[in-house]
Amino acid sequence: MTKQKFDKPRRLIKPEDGTIAYTWEGKLHNWDGPALIPEGNNRKREYYIHGIQYTEEKWNELKSDRQGLPWFKNPAYKERS
Repeated sequence: MTKQKFDKPRRLIKPEDGTIAYTWEGKLHNWDGPALIPEGNNRKREYYIHGIQYTEEKWNELKSDRQGLPWFKNPAYKERS
């Protein structure tokens, strides 16, 4: 099985007010941190995944759920004979 390579989110900066946005496939998206930082102010950061806005707590929960062992490598799901 080959590993699929995905494009990284694009970082866009609005020069007028310093707003920073990360987009992927035309939607606000960033697994590494906030996807929208209005006026460059980190206190106003907003978290998005595939264009859907989340709170920081929910975003952290979703981020932690995507890591770890897949179900087929988890010993709790192995069949014993």
